[in-house]
Amino acid sequence: MVIPAQPIGKSQVSCRHHASCSRHILSIISSPTKPISIFVFGPSCLTMEGFMISEMAKRVRDILSMFVLAIFSKVIGTKLYSRRSAPAEPESEANVCLSWRLAVEANNMPGWSTVPLHCLSHVETYMMGGQYEQDVNYIVEQIESYVSQVVLKGDGCDAWILDIDDTCISNLFYYKDKNYGCDPFDPGGFVAWVMKGECPAIPAILGLFTKLVEGGFKVFLLTGRDQQTLAPATIANLHNQGFIGYHRVIFRNQSFKGKSAVAFKSEVRKQLVEEGYRIWGNVGDQWTDLQGECLGNRTFKIPNPMYCVP
Repeated sequence: MVIPAQPIGKSQVSCRHHASCSRHILSIISSPTKPISIFVFGPSCLTMEGFMISEMAKRVRDILSMFVLAIFSKVIGTKLYSRRSAPAEPESEANVCLSWRLAVEANNMPGWSTVPLHCLSHVETYMMGGQYEQDVNYIVEQIESYVSQVVLKGDGCDAWILDIDDTCISNLFYYKDKNYGCDPFDPGGFVAWVMKGECPAIPAILGLFTKLVEGGFKVFLLTGRDQQTLAPATIANLHNQGFIGYHRVIFRNQSFKGKSAVAFKSEVRKQLVEEGYRIWGNVGDQWTDLQGECLGNRTFKIPNPMYCVP
């Protein structure tokens, strides 16, 4: 029969079967800890003593478990009961430079001057390792998809605008010698490079140009190059690379001297619209090619992490 649990005070302690049991209980109750209650589950004090030992063993196991868990948490670098995740590993240089390039292409760093020196290898790999070419090809695919949906009016006023530098023809070999844009811009050195007329065509853009011309668009090549000094070399370079059949090449002349790229190109586009042209598309490698007035129905950005034209 189970005896209901009864609290036993100090003066009530007794044991029918073992006198030693009373002494044992008294020693426990006399402990300087807070008062406790003893519950008897059977006629024998051994049962009660076993129950108490079991409870003590359970407490010891709990304490040991917490100790082991604390040691393990310290080893693996986490905090006990912390809901915060472990701190992130320091970013690698490649990831930092990838983030920088993304910020540049998204126009979140307008007016930046040079490529960070620690990103030289990243930009070189991007430009020379195939990713740049793949990105340009992908963008051109999007442009051609859009072009296929355009219905021309057939009146000779359906226009398309292409930038020249690093849109139609590439200055990659020039910037290779300038640490891919890590060196400050050298106006004299760039003019000397242009005068050589050795800029290669960007293949995907040349293919787009051909399709536009054959499709009936009036293609305008719009550049910030100086008309007085660079026009002959630029036109020869374009022809040598297969850019034949454009409607007009427009250079920066004296009337635009000192004006920003946005102001210059906006004014040119505005003049074209006033002449009656409908600008269906506008492609450039600089955000300043694609900002301002009369942008056209669609704009497309070609990647260029080597320099920024403010």
